[in-house]
Amino acid sequence: MSDGFPLDGGCDCRKVRYRMQTRPLFVHCCHCRWCQRETGSAFVINAMIESDRVMLLAGEPVKVHTPSESGAGQQIYRCPSCWVALWSHYAGAGPSVSFVRVGTLDEPDRLPPDIHIFTASKLPWVLLPPATPAVPEYYERERHWPAESLARRAALRARVEAAAKVRAGD
Repeated sequence: MSDGFPLDGGCDCRKVRYRMQTRPLFVHCCHCRWCQRETGSAFVINAMIESDRVMLLAGEPVKVHTPSESGAGQQIYRCPSCWVALWSHYAGAGPSVSFVRVGTLDEPDRLPPDIHIFTASKLPWVLLPPATPAVPEYYERERHWPAESLARRAALRARVEAAAKVRAGD
């Protein structure tokens, strides 16, 4: 593909492998204290993508419920052997959006952050690139996301709502 996709990734032991079939909706670099603690690092870089665009190539990750600051928790999908976190589902987006850990991609340099979030708790020795937007907490999606990603999100929400109506028998 002309945009460099698909991109493959996986865990350290290579028992779980996956493919991001298309460009993600948006890439966050989160500097909140919860992400710092969860990763044992200064931040986490997540590529938000529709879950049906992440294809398993090998293995089966295990879902681990992890607390979050919101109180709703998140589901982290980890390799059952080496326990590397591959992606998460957060309560707000639900299972229809995967937050793929960019560091697990074979070529993580291909997905630099589109925005730095929760920089109010950024570690002081982390220097941010001046050309990348940075916000103290979260951001206004409509202000920062590209039009194509907003359209994809709207289409995804419509599919999720239609499926919920079918399940409810409407």
